[in-house]
This record gives sequence, structure tokens and C-alpha cells, in this order.
Amino acid sequence: MISVTIPICNEAGNIPALYTRTREALEAIGRPWELVLVNDGSSDGSEELLDEIAARDAHVKVIHFRRNFGQTAAMMAGFDFARGEIIIPMDGDGQNDPRDIKLLLAKLDEGFDVVSGWRRDRQDDAVTRNLPSMMANRIISLVSGVRLHDFGCSLKAYRREVIEGVRLYGEMHRFLPIYTRWHGAKIAEVTVRHYARTSGASKYGLERVLKVIADLVVVKFLDRFQQKPMYIFGAVGLFSLGLSVCSGFYALWRKFGEGEPFIKNPLLLTCILTGMTGLICILMGLLAEMIMRTFFESQGKAVYLVRATRNVAGEAPDAPLVP
Repeated sequence: MISVTIPICNEAGNIPALYTRTREALEAIGRPWELVLVNDGSSDGSEELLDEIAARDAHVKVIHFRRNFGQTAAMMAGFDFARGEIIIPMDGDGQNDPRDIKLLLAKLDEGFDVVSGWRRDRQDDAVTRNLPSMMANRIISLVSGVRLHDFGCSLKAYRREVIEGVRLYGEMHRFLPIYTRWHGAKIAEVTVRHYARTSGASKYGLERVLKVIADLVVVKFLDRFQQKPMYIFGAVGLFSLGLSVCSGFYALWRKFGEGEPFIKNPLLLTCILTGMTGLICILMGLLAEMIMRTFFESQGKAVYLVRATRNVAGEAPDAPLVP
């Protein structure tokens, strides 16, 4: 089965056309399918439209959040409630073309585990959207080693086995191909179509570049030190202790070799501060090791609260309904 998941946040003007185009594209493929629509706290009438669609089409599942939790949480909810062997997330703004799903599936059939869409001819503002996106994509590719042109394109296809157990937080959805690479996934990229937004307003701006950089630091840390945090804390701590010992010996030499009082140079203070910093870093590393070993599986917690569902047979694991 193919599961298409779409986060919706104040997209009432796009929902009818988006549903129609997606249904037509999936029916043309000729394989079993479902459409999972996640209402991320919309306040513009999207909830009523989604419920109407679910009432007349049993292929459609609708999940309503209690409030806005963000695109990453909505995408994670779509994955949790999806039941297909292949999961395909899309944007809810109508800028992706559902007909490109066929291209993604064809690439998966070549033996790949993840196929990422590349909006080569992107129909967005060049300064506020395209330029920051190009910068972010190059930085992510350089740091992560995963060579993709368009990490921000939501239109991707994943085999279920490579994303099972992956939990996303904050704004981490764009890094999902990196997480799958950690699981040994084979990743490919295909060019997809992109259209200008016809209704609603974009939820992203120039500040996205700063968020990407901050999130990338987290991803890189998890990649290198998730299971051995002591390596980074210990390295910083040992460096600080080494600096403390060197500055301490030099301060003593200046004192007893040249007769210079401690008060005339900052070496003694440097020795104390760096020594304390090194000790704290090592203790933090030990604490991080304890936390990692004790709570390694704690990421099973859901990052969203579901208020209501439509056409959902049962609750998804780790996705509690809040009364």
C-alpha cells in the first residue's frame, strides 16, 4: 500500500484541489493507497473541509491536532498513522504535483530505499525562499555527506523499514534523508515539478537559514556522538585541563623563576578557570553517558497531541489521544 501524508495548516483555499489532484494521481497508479491528512491546528475552516472529505472517502484519514505543533510534528503524525509499505509526504500548499508520485515509485522500484524530489525549477521568491534554500542545501550536504540538491522538498518516498523507529523533533523533517542514511538506506533523487502558490501564505522566511544551521549542529552531534557523548565532552574537558596545567606551571615559573607576583599576570586565574571548565566538562560527559544509557529508547514519546481522528481504526503507537 502507498500512504501519502500531507500536513495542513490554514490551507482551506488549497484543500479541495489538492485532494482531487492527489486522488486522481493515486488512482492512475493502480496500487492500493491511502491519504493521511494532518490538521496542524488550522483556524481558517480547514478542519471542516477535511472532515467532509473523510466522510465521503474511506481512503482518507484525518488527524486533528489540538493546536499548532509545526510541520515536523505533523509529518511525524502522518508517519505514525500511515499503514503503507511506502510512505510519501507532500506539502499542503498545492505547490507539489501529485503526478510526480509515479516518478518516485519508479525510482524506488530500481532498488532504492529513499527517493527525494528536487525542485529544479522552483517557483518561489528568489531572495526570501530560493537563495536561503540553496545556501542551506549546500551547508547540509557538506556537513552531512548526503549529497542532495533539495533537502527542503517535502515530496519524497520512503520505504517503511528505513524510517521505523525514527523520531523527529523541532524542525528536523528536512534532515530525514540523513537519518535514513544512518540506517543504511540507498538514496536517489529525481526532478519534480513545482508550482507557484495560488492561495494562502508561506510559513517560512529568511530566519529558516539560522534554524537549519542550529538543527544541523544537533544532527551532526547525534551522528558522531549520540552513543558516546563522553567523546566530545571528554575531549573538551581534557583540553581545558591541559591548558590549566600549562598555564599553572608557567605562572609558577614566572613567580619563582623571575620573581613576578601572581597578581601581575592572569595566568593563575586562567589556570583555575580552565581547570574548573575541564572538570565540569568531564562530569557533564559522564552524566550524558548515564542519560544516554538509561533513556536511549525514550525518543518513543510523541511530539504532538491528537484531539480527534476520522477513519482511523485504532490509535497509532506512541501517539496518545488526549481527552
